Amino acid sequence: MGRMSARPEAVGLSSERLARIDSHLKRRYLDPGKIAGALTLVHRRGELAYCSPVGLMDLERGKPMTEDTIFRIYSMSKPVTSVALMQLYEHGHFQLDQPVHKLIPSWRDLRVYQAGQYPEFMTTPCSRPMTIRDVLTHQSGLTYGFMMRTNVDRAYRKLGIGVIEGRERSEVDLEGFVEQLAELPLEFSPGDHFNYSVSTDVCGRLVEILSGERLDDYLRRHLFEPLGMADTGFFVPDEKLDRFAANYYRREKKIALMDDPETSGYRKSPVFLSGGGGLVSTAADYLRFCRMLLGGGELDGMRILSPKTLSFMTRNHLSGGRDLTEASLGGVAEVASPGTGFGLGFSVTLDPAAAGVVGSAGEFAWGGAASTVFWIDPAEDLIVLYLTQFYPSQTFNFRGQLKSIVYGALTD
Repeated sequence: MGRMSARPEAVGLSSERLARIDSHLKRRYLDPGKIAGALTLVHRRGELAYCSPVGLMDLERGKPMTEDTIFRIYSMSKPVTSVALMQLYEHGHFQLDQPVHKLIPSWRDLRVYQAGQYPEFMTTPCSRPMTIRDVLTHQSGLTYGFMMRTNVDRAYRKLGIGVIEGRERSEVDLEGFVEQLAELPLEFSPGDHFNYSVSTDVCGRLVEILSGERLDDYLRRHLFEPLGMADTGFFVPDEKLDRFAANYYRREKKIALMDDPETSGYRKSPVFLSGGGGLVSTAADYLRFCRMLLGGGELDGMRILSPKTLSFMTRNHLSGGRDLTEASLGGVAEVASPGTGFGLGFSVTLDPAAAGVVGSAGEFAWGGAASTVFWIDPAEDLIVLYLTQFYPSQTFNFRGQLKSIVYGALTD
């Protein structure tokens, strides 16, 4: 990625105030041992104004965090997969109101949970078919096993649906994954609610069906290679292992090792290519993806999407114009809910005052389970990227704290 390309003052930021990012992270998180390390990046008006790795990428080996550290980005994979699917939309391959079962025939008779436990469920018919918009916006009625809320997500856990790491990793490919889901009821009739879910993994399967390519091949050919994202993929090859961070979790209010790079399942290509949570990436790579988004779908002469498609993706697509507070059935991972809608792969800020966090209307964002987060603010020509490896993401409000510091550093 190289050194910062502009003094912060040249792009309307205060160096002195941006320095609060590192002092905040050190005081609140690194010195007390709450996280191992982090990397924060601020890009404004086409220039990299701040890039600071702090702490360690691997506590056990004493390896410092570096600008080229490779991170598990988990759900920050979702915007990537959503962009891939919308590239195929631009080829005329589907419309958003198209029923998913037109592409996945076994989903024609999906039903909605009423009572019972796996494998004996009582169900009712859906009030309407699930559409491609529903899977892009998590209004599908699907769920995640880790929700720990219903007998439906309990069935996901029992069947190992969508598990992307550890000894329990899914050994079912994307085709098998959607066939597993065909056998289970939905949490609700499509369009009725927002529920964070494996929907984006289904989008990954739709990419395969529409393109005729495996998801990893499609992403490499149509996104990663055109954008120069050389370190982004579904696994870490041996020659890059030295740059792969350890992942940590919270155990009895202390940090504990969750995934050691040396023994990680990420060292080999997985059977289940999770477009919803399976990618690894670097700050430089993900910044290039964000710059393409902020640039209306183009970066360095490579056109990925049209500006009109991206504008469409970053509008609120929740049914009835609701925000996440009104639409959500369960808890919402990664984002504050009030004043926030959801587009085709991103959360979208509708009203910063309602959200209770400084920012701009029209800002779009998402995060990942290991506490990574990004946001893009077109009104301020601003990209902020925060990378760490600490699970689960809801433990600390990194995004809210960083927003108050970054926006507090704007001078014009």
